[in-house]
Amino acid sequence: MSLSTMTNPIRSVQAEAPARPAPLVHIRDLRVRYAPDAPVVLDGVDLDLFPGETVALLGSSGSGKSTLMKSLTGFAPITGGTVRVGDVDVAGLRHGRLRSLRAQTGQIFQQFNLIGRLSVLTNVLTGGLHGAGPVNALGTFRSADRKRALALLDRVGIAHKAGEPARSLSGGQQQRVAIARALMQNPRVILADEPVASLDPRMSRTVLELLRSISREEGIPVLVSLHVLPLALEHSDRIVGLRHGEIVVSGRTTELDASLLAPVYDIEEEEEED
Repeated sequence: MSLSTMTNPIRSVQAEAPARPAPLVHIRDLRVRYAPDAPVVLDGVDLDLFPGETVALLGSSGSGKSTLMKSLTGFAPITGGTVRVGDVDVAGLRHGRLRSLRAQTGQIFQQFNLIGRLSVLTNVLTGGLHGAGPVNALGTFRSADRKRALALLDRVGIAHKAGEPARSLSGGQQQRVAIARALMQNPRVILADEPVASLDPRMSRTVLELLRSISREEGIPVLVSLHVLPLALEHSDRIVGLRHGEIVVSGRTTELDASLLAPVYDIEEEEEED
């Protein structure tokens, strides 16, 4: 057979984009109301959270931001739709399995929720109580847990304060302790509900930068509720905007700006609150 008569088709090979990992949190058509005759707080919310990303949740007071976070840990009643964390259906959890879910969810609050009289190190150690086993009558912890807690305090830049009572720290320092405590849980996801509302602008940026770096380096999705638009634009990978319990804006942060996010806020209601 001559070369001219041979058929040697050349396949067109295109490089495939790397597959995106499955979401660690999967929410579809979520509806929440706290009583049968109460108003709907969340209505038809869809949201996925992927490993290594920080998602900023925006909305005015009463928009449903805190309720959305509570639905991920069973603290808000799921009256419709689906909420899954990993392979766990949150709506179907009871008692021990619900406690396990909460133990695997790092939660960071506006008011830090530390025990002021206890040392910084002990506050961090409490994050691992669910899986730490017995603690003796003197209140000491396993050596491995203490080493890990100290390493986490070093990770958030505050290991030098380990022996001091938590109440002696500044607000920004206390919030970093709270982040270390959340990491002590080996969380699958971190929920930060207005974590910088009581901090000054410089420390707000420090805390949000820390959360975002943890998300990227550890592969933990972070859902952070914020009230200040510039902070969301500066410190998140995606932004989701809630208004009256519905998502009105959702997109990559690089594709959004203040004008596109304007529908999130009800100007008339904001003026009435002022």
